[in-house]
Amino acid sequence: MQRRPTPPATATTTGPHPHESSTAARMLALLHRHRRTAAAQLLRGLCYGAGTGLTGLATWWLQQHL
Repeated sequence: MQRRPTPPATATTTGPHPHESSTAARMLALLHRHRRTAAAQLLRGLCYGAGTGLTGLATWWLQQHL
């Protein structure tokens, strides 16, 4: 019976704080994947805010002039 060769050891390069670097890498990957969605939601929020502000300003102006 032949023995199976041992699998090669995987080499990992880690910095002084492997937990912090992996967390940062995961966050960057998450931001990279969701960048377009986040930008679209930011634009949507800005539009809603501008619309609400203009509506409030128009309402105030009408109340002052009626």
